[in-house]
Amino acid sequence: MSPPRVVRKQGGYHRCVQWTERQLLVVSEGLVGMTCWYEGPLAAFDTETTGVDVETDRIVSAALVVQDAPGGRPRVTRWLVNPGVPVPAAATEVHGLTQEHLQRNGRWPAPVMYEVAQALAEQAAVGRPVVVMNAPFDLTLLDRELRRHRASSLSRWFERSPLLVLDPRVLDKHLDRYRKGRRTLADLCAQYEVELEEAHDAAADAVAALEVTRAVGRRFAARLERLSPGELHTLQAVWHAAQARGLQAWFARTGTEEIVDPAWPLRPDLPAAA
Repeated sequence: MSPPRVVRKQGGYHRCVQWTERQLLVVSEGLVGMTCWYEGPLAAFDTETTGVDVETDRIVSAALVVQDAPGGRPRVTRWLVNPGVPVPAAATEVHGLTQEHLQRNGRWPAPVMYEVAQALAEQAAVGRPVVVMNAPFDLTLLDRELRRHRASSLSRWFERSPLLVLDPRVLDKHLDRYRKGRRTLADLCAQYEVELEEAHDAAADAVAALEVTRAVGRRFAARLERLSPGELHTLQAVWHAAQARGLQAWFARTGTEEIVDPAWPLRPDLPAAA
């Protein structure tokens, strides 16, 4: 039986204490707990790619940032990949990575994908939530790269410890659903007053997504502080599916043939994935 959650009022505001099995902190009163997830340790993951098709496009760079506490300096791990396929000019215009640069400085995909999956599995093992903006895109691309180059899958890395994902796009869209406008990372940074430096650099985008997620938590603390990252992970899958159904209905009304996948945070594999 899990210990109860406790909410203590301190200095005019409420501080939540979330009990977990992995992350425990002994406080002076003799209680054991963990501060609200958005004020605790977080990681964030992001990729840059050759395009936007998760089944055929490739990862050209990736980054994982880990921050132990708000305001702390994040630890950054970067990967640069020679994808082994042409890099379209349109993709280079977005992230600035040319085919020539990647061929000279990038590593072959197989060892990189192993290292990336291992790094994410390490976050799962210690129970640290991982922020992934538009998670079905980045995580599905990583899964397809693992299948392509390692004859493996992303889910195999989390059989012992589940990956707890926080997707600021899903969170913001659910919690502020009637706000008009787009919800790209740049839009969310503007909405939550987060500085975004070097947009479309994997590390910079990951840091910004992490800070946006903390800001979402604080703004909607009354609705989020009692939820653990595990509970939020489950809820986001439900919220994303509802958001996908709404977008699909809008496409139907406007005559758009685009299909919206309701799966989150990872799309199921296709019978003939590239």
